Order: sequence, then C-alpha cells, then structure tokens
Amino acid sequence: MNDDNLVKLKYQEKEIILIPTAHISKKSADQVKEVIEEELPDSVCVELDEQRFNSIDDENKWSEMNIFEVIKQKKSLLLLVNLIISSFQSRMAEKLGIKAGQEMRQGIQSAKNINAELVLADRNIQITFKRVWAGLSFFEKIKLMFQIITMLFVDEEITEEELDQLKSSDSLNIILSEMGESFPGIKKHLVDERDQYLANKIKNAQGDKIVAVLGAAHVPGVKEELFREQDLKKLNETPPKKNWTKIISWGIPILVAFIIIYSFVNNVATGIEVTKTWILWNGSLSALGVIIARGHILTIVTAFLAAPLSSLNPTLAAGWFAGLAEAYLRKPKVKDFQSLSEGISFKNIWTNKVTRILLIVVLANLGSVLGTAIAGANILKIFLKIFN
Repeated sequence: MNDDNLVKLKYQEKEIILIPTAHISKKSADQVKEVIEEELPDSVCVELDEQRFNSIDDENKWSEMNIFEVIKQKKSLLLLVNLIISSFQSRMAEKLGIKAGQEMRQGIQSAKNINAELVLADRNIQITFKRVWAGLSFFEKIKLMFQIITMLFVDEEITEEELDQLKSSDSLNIILSEMGESFPGIKKHLVDERDQYLANKIKNAQGDKIVAVLGAAHVPGVKEELFREQDLKKLNETPPKKNWTKIISWGIPILVAFIIIYSFVNNVATGIEVTKTWILWNGSLSALGVIIARGHILTIVTAFLAAPLSSLNPTLAAGWFAGLAEAYLRKPKVKDFQSLSEGISFKNIWTNKVTRILLIVVLANLGSVLGTAIAGANILKIFLKIFN
C-alpha cells in the first residue's frame, strides 16, 4: 500500500488517519479501499452530508425532483450551480474512466464491508452555499458566477499524475492562497469553516481508530483543526441579512412608491411618466432575461408583468413567477430529468427543459435587479425636476 500522502495523527487516545483524495481519481478510490481494509478502523468518516449521501448512488434522484418545489423553496440558483459543477467533474472523471466521487462511494462500501461506523462528516451543502453567498460582495458574486459558467466550456485533458501533483501540500497551499486573495469570502466559508466542521466530526467519531476520506484541499486545515475547539452551532447558522441590505431592500421600494404617488399628486403627466419608466425598464429587462433563456412567449409576458410589482416587494421575485409559468407551460418530461445525470453543456442548458427553467428564474431575477437600478435612477431624475 502506498501511504506516502496519508496523514496519521494521535488525538487523545485515538489514532486518526486522513486520506487526501481527488474526486475524479481512480488511484484515490483504490487507496481508500486499501487503507480501510488494511487498517480496519472503528469508524470511517466521509466528506458528505446527509443530502449528498442519499443522492450519491440514487439513479432516480433526478426523475423524482419536483421542479415547482425547487422554485418555491428558492433553490434554483443552488441547483443550477450544482449541476454545472457536477457536470464539469463528470466530464473530467469520464476521461479517466471513473465516476466522479468514486472515492466517497468506495469509503461507504468499505465501511460497510468491515462493519465500521459510517460518519457523514460534512456540513449541509445548503448551509454552506448560503454562507458562501452571504460572504461575497456584489462584484465577487458576479465574478464567481462567470467562472462557474466557464466550466460549461472547459474540456481539458487531465492525467492521474497531474491529479497526484495537485494533492500535494505545496500545490494546495498555493491554490488556496490564490483563492483567498480572489475570493476571501469563498475560502472562509467553503474551505476554512468546513475544515472546522469536518475536524470536529472526525475527532468525535466512535472508536479508537478513525479513517477519514477527505478532498485533498481539506487535509491541511483539518490536520490543524483537530487540536482546536469548534462551535458547530455557530458553523450551522444561516447568516442573517445584514442591516444595511435590509434597509436597501425595503428602502428602495418605499422610495419608488413614494416618488410615484407624489408625482401623481403633484402632476398627473409626471406621475404617468414616472410609472411608465418604472414598468418599461423593470419589465423589459426581466423579460429580456427570459428571452435569452429561450422561454415561452407567455413566460416572457409573465416576467414583464411581474417584475415592476415584485421589485416593490423584497419578499417576491420576478424569476419565481416566470419559472413557475415556464414549468407549467412546458412541464419537463421524465427524459429531461434523467438526462441531467449525464451532465449538461453550454448547448443543452438551453434545450433541456429543467435547466432552461432554472436559467429563466436566474436571468429574469437578474434582469429585474438591473431594471430596478436603471429605472430607479431615471425616475429620481424626473422627480428632482419637479423642484427645479
């Protein structure tokens, strides 16, 4: 057994073995099998939460998905991002003749084979996503989404040797340092906090010998965090909206409503002009998002009508109405859900009915946000002319 990259530690009376892996590496999967069968640990920890564990080998997970519930629960962006990243990993894994995440599947199977306790050691993916998103500035969010979208175009060749190099500590430290500089919010919530969470679960696992199957990026941090204290309650909190975002999200609609009402009271013609500006910018840009996503004509109309009204209520979003309309008008078929397991590309993200609905939600909302900003600036100019 090649154990050059294994990390073996003593924590109190426990022996802990960390296996650094790559999610698209056959060697990683083979090593997980060898280590667990040779070490015979009392517990095997895997870098999965309950949601990912339940879906990792569920062939029916996509066909059982309710797209209406996804939209209502505000998970459209999360699902779309997850699909793009999963598709990227699957394409890379396919070139190496392995399933993405095979090392985690192997960890689960090997734990079962030796009757070891299986520990799902990772934090809930939705909490992680919400904390990551909340920790990013507006421009960082745009930059991140752009980089995720570029994954649809990437089709590079990668070898096992290159993957082995990426698993080395030096390479990881360089990559994580660069990530920290570009996206400090991402590294903190996506890597550092999960290092703390994983370390806590690992050191509190049952038995005297623990094997943990981790993505290589987490091993340096987990190694340090094992000997520190962690607050899981704090790490599991969904970040509340910052006060200034609440003020802006409610302040802008209130200001717009005041301007429209005051304009009508002062001069009906001005009131009509202000209202028309608000409706046209908001509705048109939200509808444009649906057009870009190739939505149904009635979905385009829905976005146009919903955006000016939903922008006056922070609890609503034009994309939700547009997405629900598209899902009703062009209800996805079983084959659309099943094809998601094969991955998505830049081409079929528009042709698959499921991903098109998700795209409509995201782009309609983005168009409404831009429309609110442009319309708000324009009606403010019109309003100020009243006092000149």
